[in-house]
Amino acid sequence: MSEPLLAVTDLRKSFGALAVTDGVSFDVHGNELHAIIGPNGAGKTTLIHQLSGNLASDSGTVRFAGEDITKHSMVDRVRRGLARSFQITSILDGFTVLENAAMAVQARSGSSFRFLRPASKESPLNDEARAALARVKLDDRAHRRAGSLSHGEKRQLEIAIALATGAKLLLLDEPLAGTGHEESAVLVALMQELKLTHTIVLIEHDMDAVFALADRVSVLVYGRLIATGTPEEVRAHPEVRAAYLGEEEAA
Repeated sequence: MSEPLLAVTDLRKSFGALAVTDGVSFDVHGNELHAIIGPNGAGKTTLIHQLSGNLASDSGTVRFAGEDITKHSMVDRVRRGLARSFQITSILDGFTVLENAAMAVQARSGSSFRFLRPASKESPLNDEARAALARVKLDDRAHRRAGSLSHGEKRQLEIAIALATGAKLLLLDEPLAGTGHEESAVLVALMQELKLTHTIVLIEHDMDAVFALADRVSVLVYGRLIATGTPEEVRAHPEVRAAYLGEEEAA
């Protein structure tokens, strides 16, 4: 089997006496959609922060495309092809949809953020930004202010921004949070398309979406992975059912 695109080994992070991630190890292969699920407070968002470089780990290693990036900053990780969307939308509402995507292209090229607004007037940036918007079906919204988009469209724009950085691996942190049924359906269809060309690590509470999308699923409970496997294997795992899925099914 080929070397995984992302390899996480014994990753740990504590806040005082609380171990939020406790020896987490897993790998993700190219063009795999790997979902990470778990109850609230399991440590999922902290783990995403560690993978993206937003939070330094206490110990453990993160390897991406064969390189140890454990000590690399978030900016360095983005430039190597690892980008994330946020659990809470983080777009710039006062700029247009196109400008938001163009700024991601600009940031990848190393341009200074002092030149944010001119970014949308540079044709090469626009071409790549428009391509990213087309991937998420927002090309017809290019000249609208980002703040006027619906919540679901803002999540689509966040994914477009990640794509515009040239990402090889997308870290998606609860992209379906706060979306309605129709918006969720659009995002699920988008992720189905993206997994054909990109590797995805997905944090998500919507179990129907997780089991429809994921190639493999890892279950995080109190900072520890208790199972990793195919959706069918994880759904049938007795410890997972007792710790998490039983609660979901009862609800």
